[in-house]
Amino acid sequence: MCQVLGLERKGVMHSDQKTRFSIKGKPIYHYCAVSSFSEYTVVHSGCALKVSSLAPLDKICLLSCGVSAGLGAAWKVANITEGSTVVIFGLGTVGLSVAQGAKQRGASRIIGVDINSEKIEKARAFGITEFVNPHDCNEPVQQVIKQMTDGGADYSFECIGDTGMVTTALQSCCDGWGLTVTLGVPKVNPEISSHYALFLSGRTLRGSLFGGWRPKSDLHSLVDMYMRKEIQIDEFITHNLPFEDINKAFDLMIEGKCLRCVIHMPT
Repeated sequence: MCQVLGLERKGVMHSDQKTRFSIKGKPIYHYCAVSSFSEYTVVHSGCALKVSSLAPLDKICLLSCGVSAGLGAAWKVANITEGSTVVIFGLGTVGLSVAQGAKQRGASRIIGVDINSEKIEKARAFGITEFVNPHDCNEPVQQVIKQMTDGGADYSFECIGDTGMVTTALQSCCDGWGLTVTLGVPKVNPEISSHYALFLSGRTLRGSLFGGWRPKSDLHSLVDMYMRKEIQIDEFITHNLPFEDINKAFDLMIEGKCLRCVIHMPT
């Protein structure tokens, strides 16, 4: 969030508004100030973090996003309490990382919502206790959740990137103290629309960027937790592919057939 880093997503370096890559005089723009599909890259020093040489980079690369975003949303943003009820919309890497964080905090029920029923077994390994496929429901999924939880969940997490689901997540929370955290990045329709009564009744909506972590000071602790086997990372890696198969990795993602594909550069 630091203004000095200038993460405006314009595809240029903040200092001079230019790129550091080019081909035949034409600029190649930086993706999210990282440009990691390259053997070498140029980043602002604030975007670079030195970690233990013992930590395997082909595993902890997942902490640059996804896993850390979900864990932070559960621990730092929502601060899930023991014995609480949690519902998670979207069971990709981010949603399952929320589940992992909720399980570690001692949540009594962790309900996963996804339209892909093939995710059930994988989801259970990360802490999901119950699964709901909206396509199998005879009524709106928020009503199903409220019936399952006797009035609504204590915490709900929107991990899809669908602003319509933000409203659904809000409606799935209980009156009085229900907290909804939105982590997804919408591709279309970025505006959220909700009835004011949802907030008047005591619900809270919170946004989360990178799980509330400060990379320079906080990521070391996550790396250390992984090295002590206190958090799961390896289990999110469903495919390891060479760089020349990068388009296959995107296809697997779009088809919902992977959690995380790790791309390996040629040596």
